[in-house]
Amino acid sequence: MAEESGQERNQQATPRRRQQARERGQVPHSRELNTMLMLLGGGAAALVFGRKMIADLAELFRVNFSISRESMFNSQVMVSAFADAMVSMLWIVAPFLTVMALAAIAGQVAIGGIAFSGEALSFKLERLDPVRGMQRVFSAQGFVELFKAMVKFLLVGMVGIFVLYYHSQEYFSLADEPVNTGIAHTGELLMWGFIAIAASMIIIAAVDVPMQLWNYNQQLKMTTQELKDDTKESEGDPGVRGRVKKMQRELARRRMMTEVPKADVVVTNPEHYSVALRYDQKKMSAPIVVAKGTDLIALQIRGLAREHAVPILESPLLARALHHTTDLNREIPQGLYLAVAKVLAYVFQLKRQPYWQRKTGLRLDDVPIPDDLRFDA
Repeated sequence: MAEESGQERNQQATPRRRQQARERGQVPHSRELNTMLMLLGGGAAALVFGRKMIADLAELFRVNFSISRESMFNSQVMVSAFADAMVSMLWIVAPFLTVMALAAIAGQVAIGGIAFSGEALSFKLERLDPVRGMQRVFSAQGFVELFKAMVKFLLVGMVGIFVLYYHSQEYFSLADEPVNTGIAHTGELLMWGFIAIAASMIIIAAVDVPMQLWNYNQQLKMTTQELKDDTKESEGDPGVRGRVKKMQRELARRRMMTEVPKADVVVTNPEHYSVALRYDQKKMSAPIVVAKGTDLIALQIRGLAREHAVPILESPLLARALHHTTDLNREIPQGLYLAVAKVLAYVFQLKRQPYWQRKTGLRLDDVPIPDDLRFDA
């Protein structure tokens, strides 16, 4: 796709693209890391459990090769003996198999995690295409794999030669040892040599893991157009998002307007700003802003306040300060406590008077506003 459109894949993959790759079973993996861990794990398990496994297996063979003649010709006895022998053998080798399984899982988890995908297991006819198979063999990745195989051969061969040379005297002296001791000593030498050769794979894995991670990230890179399309699909069309945001703002404005009748006072600019305050001494530690707006919304707030007999008080400095410093349903800043307290005291005093005696066009100009909270026109 990128080659056809002439665009270069130079954009990092988005989280959505990475998730889609995991769902397809496409995760980073390193065969060299898995091989190294399984070889080392197998060698270590053989050293730890080897003596007991060999002894238990030898005893198992001794018992099962000591069957009487009558039992040998009894099919029921032989089937039962075979089943018991298989179960016993599995229990004997279970520690070794457990270590190998854990090593295989650890190799995959360490680099990219485990991903189960039915799509990766599904049959695809193009996988049988011989042309594509030859292209993979003679691709850059194929030459890299060939180079790694040659390096592994040379490295393992050199380590093997060194191990043989280092223990050569012990190998020659095995002929002078008793049979049982010699067999045990031979097994120990072979296992330590095996671990030394397997440890050489650490070098290969240390180079292969970063290379596989880099190659995986390169495969997932996107063109600029793919990045735009992915963003549009994950976040939605910009036009749709704009309409959704507009609807959300409208719903928020409507909810805000329902709080105006519950306000104790509306502080105005008087034309451009309107801020509705509510204060409940029993439930609130400070007054809160329940509605605010400018221009048309400010006019609507004042209209609702008049309809529900909410006092409207002109205080330009305080209205601007409240509008710019306090979000909806938040307490006013401490710097405005004194100014708002003066306003509320004035309003509560008015509320004690009969409705027909209350003044209209209330205004307070001498409320104290700190310099850092002043927003002069």
